[in-house]
Amino acid sequence: MINLKDDERLDYLLAENLRIIQSPSVFAFSLDAVLLARFVYVPIQKGNLIDLCSGNGVIPLFLSARTKGKITGVEIQERLYDMAVRSIEYNGLENRLEMILGDIRDMPKKLGYGKFDVVTCNPPYFTTPSKGEINPNEHLAIARHEILCTLEDAIKASSELVRQGGKVAFVHRPGRLLDIVTFMRQYRLEPKRIQFVYPKMGKEANTILVEAIKDGSPDLKILPPLIVYQDNDEYTPEIREILYGEK
Repeated sequence: MINLKDDERLDYLLAENLRIIQSPSVFAFSLDAVLLARFVYVPIQKGNLIDLCSGNGVIPLFLSARTKGKITGVEIQERLYDMAVRSIEYNGLENRLEMILGDIRDMPKKLGYGKFDVVTCNPPYFTTPSKGEINPNEHLAIARHEILCTLEDAIKASSELVRQGGKVAFVHRPGRLLDIVTFMRQYRLEPKRIQFVYPKMGKEANTILVEAIKDGSPDLKILPPLIVYQDNDEYTPEIREILYGEK
């Protein structure tokens, strides 16, 4: 049994055969989190991984199906942290997954510099607009806007946490690509792989995946585009495999 609160629900992560607690009024993960968890290279048998801005722990849960390493998630909102902890316990993954309630900017000092092989981050996408344009729901506003951490904060913390030669992967909006590359290079992260995600063929990209290596040599690869929907508005075979494990 699991203790659900308020409007929470228990959803399936089908391809991973896991369950996750979600709440439409607090936090529900998007396709972006799924894509990041599948995009990043991870060690299969062992290693230390950390996910920043974890929300309800969706990326650590996804990663648990790809690696036997230890995974740490960091979330600043107590309600989301609590959801993540209960999801981890429900799936019996307490021995490999750990959630930390705190500010990502404090994590290098708290957890140690260069202690992780892989860092992932799905940060708030939007700079903080004028007050009237921010979602009145505090949980959603913090998740979407750079209220408690900026893109630079996230990249700086990632660089400090990852070991030399380790990987850092972000999902974001294409409009921030130059900012991402600029900040990554400023903090000794060399972009190595980029993939653009398109809602449909012929549409502009609306998501970007970027993976960098700490102190890596310049050699950027642009991966083939990933298309989400077919013309009939159904998922493409590639997305169906990612979401549902269907070949």
